[in-house]
Amino acid sequence: MILDRYFARLFLQSFLVIGAIFLSLILLVDLIEQVRRFEGVGLSFGQVFRLTLLNAPATMSEILPLLMILATIVLFVSLARSSELVATRAIGRSGIRALVAPVLVALIIGVLAVAMLNPIVAATSERYQRLSDTYRNGGASALSFSGEGLWLRQGSPTGGQSVIHATGFGGEGITLYNVTILTFAKDGGPVRQIFSDSAELATDTWVLRNAKVWPLVAGINPEANAVLHETLDIPTTLTQDRIRDTLSNQDTISIYDLPEVIAALREAGFNTKQHEVWLQVQLARPMFLVSMVLVGAAFTMRHVRFGGTGVAVLTAVLLGFALYFVRNFAQILGENGQIPIILAAWAPPVAALMLTFGLLLYSEDG
Repeated sequence: MILDRYFARLFLQSFLVIGAIFLSLILLVDLIEQVRRFEGVGLSFGQVFRLTLLNAPATMSEILPLLMILATIVLFVSLARSSELVATRAIGRSGIRALVAPVLVALIIGVLAVAMLNPIVAATSERYQRLSDTYRNGGASALSFSGEGLWLRQGSPTGGQSVIHATGFGGEGITLYNVTILTFAKDGGPVRQIFSDSAELATDTWVLRNAKVWPLVAGINPEANAVLHETLDIPTTLTQDRIRDTLSNQDTISIYDLPEVIAALREAGFNTKQHEVWLQVQLARPMFLVSMVLVGAAFTMRHVRFGGTGVAVLTAVLLGFALYFVRNFAQILGENGQIPIILAAWAPPVAALMLTFGLLLYSEDG
């Protein structure tokens, strides 16, 4: 038990140190990228750095498998150099038994990544998108679903905001039905309300059909001054790709909200396979992180006197990247409906566990 705690502590230290190094590099690289992305917008250094900090959790979450395999390699290479693994085997404890502590730590980190890091990434990613829209367009754009239908909020170059509500969605492009638009001035006060049978998203405009416009200005009777339009164009900063990207961007949705979002998307007529696959991939994440530990251990649990440590480390990293690629490829196949959702999410982690455990049994027991 004491030995297990010792291995667990060493593994956790390696993971935290490597994580801190990568976080520093990510902040530096992303800070340069944010400066380039918002060049000409006139942001201060504090605003750019704030965007960088908000974008960092999503990147760290994405590279967790790499951090896990590197922490494992550092742990077992250091144990091999100090001959601690040899001493462990000398007292009758197999190398596979020494893996129990790092695997448990990796499993705990995976569970925490799903239960805690995922909601943090969702919150920071959503905040990053809102700030980006605000800095670029003078107002944030947002999309959400509820039992009452679909809600959109868009900004405008003049600094005003428009809230769009629709009870239906369809068409080849982005077409909304039974649309209500409430436009606000820059100071936050409403200036007009529009009701339309439908709204089709064209280039830089919403094309409204059978629209009725009520002015909301003090001292004016809205109904008496209402105007009917057979067609009416409303400027917008939204695009079809942007709306579809928002709908398919799972990073801004907490895993706790995903089932409700999937149900709302399905009810509104959207394809939910991408969100369903993402939900299952997140649930399978602890198992995949454990497989990364086994990959690193399979090639580095050997004494340094055998030589070839550099080749073994490189092989472990390349195999980890290959498994990561296979998992992403299976995820894409599941999103496209070419393989079942459960198979797309769970088959790669299970296969990785079986492969790496087989390598460990071969290296330990020959």
